[in-house]
Amino acid sequence: MSGAILVLEDGRTFTGDAYGAEGETFGEAVFNTGMTGYQETLTDPSYHRQVVVMTAPHIGNTGVNDEDPESSRIWVAGYVVRDPARRSSNWRSQRSLDDELRAQGVVGISGIDTRALTRHLRERGAMRVGISSTETDPAALLERVRASSEMAGAELSSEVSTGETYVVPAHGDKRFTVVALDLGIKTMTPHRMAERGIEVHVVPATASLDEVLAIEPDGLFFSNGPGDPAATTDQIALLQGALERDLPYFGICFGNQLFGRALGFGTYKLKYGHRGINQPVLDRTTNKVEVTAHNHGFAVDAPLDAPTTTPYGVATVSHVCLNDDVVEGLELRDEAGSLKSFSVQYHPEAAAGPHDAAYLFDRFIQLMAKEA
Repeated sequence: MSGAILVLEDGRTFTGDAYGAEGETFGEAVFNTGMTGYQETLTDPSYHRQVVVMTAPHIGNTGVNDEDPESSRIWVAGYVVRDPARRSSNWRSQRSLDDELRAQGVVGISGIDTRALTRHLRERGAMRVGISSTETDPAALLERVRASSEMAGAELSSEVSTGETYVVPAHGDKRFTVVALDLGIKTMTPHRMAERGIEVHVVPATASLDEVLAIEPDGLFFSNGPGDPAATTDQIALLQGALERDLPYFGICFGNQLFGRALGFGTYKLKYGHRGINQPVLDRTTNKVEVTAHNHGFAVDAPLDAPTTTPYGVATVSHVCLNDDVVEGLELRDEAGSLKSFSVQYHPEAAAGPHDAAYLFDRFIQLMAKEA
């Protein structure tokens, strides 16, 4: 293996071995605490322009297959691991992770102290980073890191969205039709809806309200996705138009942030974000605690203990993170208290992750059936 260096924008430098493709890459350095599910993480479009540091020390043990990707390609800008598996061992494995990273041109680094790097990011916050197996001078790489793009202010959903509408048919009898705005959607999300009898029309992030309404949907869904929600405007206008027409809405992750902004709340960048499959969240509507999968660097700024009157109804915080009190979900109800729309900041599709939040898809069914 050839050598490689990792340089953060504050100058902190790590030296290790090249992993994956050789070359140079830049992005926002973030860490993921999941011990499993690296293939789903790599192919999650929400990681576009991010260099992912895996806190679990051993990565690549189960190899790569063609069944588990959450999109058509790897989206991470770079990959950082401590001890990559020398060989993969799993009955579903079709090739090694190293080979897959190399085939898709993903530059990485291995053999570094990922615990020290993670602690640094927790203390200093997520920041820009560069990885190179061609540059040997950290000072030269640092200059290029500081000249690279920042995540704050970046509109990225249009870069990861589908180019044209496609339909995921309902399994068995069709019960409802839902339009899913693809802001970086994961494959498992429409699959979870299809399992419940929903025909899902996945539309580009640039779709207009007229195009959405022309499908005559029973509900509207906004997916996860990358970038700064404050840099997004057209999708918020679309959502506000849908809320004005009382079209039931369900959003996850980026869709939660856009729901918050559509209701009049602000959003802000977290110091180092939530990324992993073990985040505890309280559902305040049931007082149950869920272990949930997260991937977000921005959050909604909404009052935790007071309802907010909006032009579309009364909004409340429905879910909260038990680690840091970050808003993890929103509800919109009418004057009679009936649920109109809702969203969560995490990933209920469980790819990868626990299944505690699967009930949210059933809640969407109840909402469209006027049973919520």
